[in-house]
Amino acid sequence: MIRTIITKELRTLFASPLAWVILAFLQVILAWIFLTRMNFFLTIQGQLAHMPNPPGLTEFVVVPMFGIASIVLMMSVPLLTMRLIAEERRNKTMTMLLSAPVSMTQIVLGKFLATAIFLALVGALITLMALSLLMGGKLDYGLLVANLLGLLLLTGSFAAVGLFVSCLTTHPVVAAIGALAAFLALWLVNIAASDPGSPLHLFSLLKHFEGFVNGAVAVTDLIYFVLLTAVFLVLSIRRLDADRLRA
Repeated sequence: MIRTIITKELRTLFASPLAWVILAFLQVILAWIFLTRMNFFLTIQGQLAHMPNPPGLTEFVVVPMFGIASIVLMMSVPLLTMRLIAEERRNKTMTMLLSAPVSMTQIVLGKFLATAIFLALVGALITLMALSLLMGGKLDYGLLVANLLGLLLLTGSFAAVGLFVSCLTTHPVVAAIGALAAFLALWLVNIAASDPGSPLHLFSLLKHFEGFVNGAVAVTDLIYFVLLTAVFLVLSIRRLDADRLRA
């Protein structure tokens, strides 16, 4: 049943122009970053040759692409998740879904995984762009994998939060604004904490994503993203269970 929900959601997603617009916009931005950073790397290559341990293509070209992708996706994911539940309510199809022989867990996981698969496609496109550099240089595979893993975990948490916010309203636009506000709050927590050792940093998306950007896959960062995703998925399930009991 989960596979059916995933297939339906992906078919609906790619049938709308929104998904293609987001992919096209992201590719234009990333292509610009790719070409700009590549040109910069070639310009200072002579200077780098005199350094004892110079940064390579991965640091100069690949890492900035993942950093920009995380910001663009933070603004884009609310547009993808706003319709997951809110549009079902607006179109009066939520009642049919709640009365179907399917659990709330299956509904939530199906919608979440469909969104996660789309976001994984974005990560795959960035990775393919990075691998194209192998035609004329070398890559730090460890750093590349760390950035890809970090982006997948980050966008997975975006999808879970956006799905939960979509469960709270019948208006997709309100869901999009609410999800974006939640992302910004989590992202900017570290700015509010002036002390680098402040416990507030434990809740910052930016702080935990930085580790992956730098090539360090810490257990605490993995646990943070997994718990954040799991918590909002559970909250979504409980919210839909409450709706089914009231129906």
